[in-house]
Amino acid sequence: MKLSDAIVTRYADMFAALGAEPRLRIVRLLPSAHPDGLVVGDIQAETGVAGSTLSHHLEKLKNDELVTAEREKAFIRYRANTEALEELLGFLYAECCTRNRAIEPRRIAAACK
Repeated sequence: MKLSDAIVTRYADMFAALGAEPRLRIVRLLPSAHPDGLVVGDIQAETGVAGSTLSHHLEKLKNDELVTAEREKAFIRYRANTEALEELLGFLYAECCTRNRAIEPRRIAAACK
């Protein structure tokens, strides 16, 4: 299946967002709190990401659709955008494991256990 340039650019942006260690820590954390998500203080406590940069990292993840944000009174609750993450993983899996056959799909499943 041929992907449009816009879709490839979107995936590239998502991967770029994940390329920063603090953002990868955040994206690793939020699915474990699904579906409730976490507020900024909890994210900071769990990841150790400095408060001075945490909002920047969360904004980048939100802009690239990897997390969602919802205001709750004085707090903002962040959740993993599981649909976008699933889409991104599906793209990577399809490109690496089914289209090109470069990686044995069973090895991917085994690595996730």
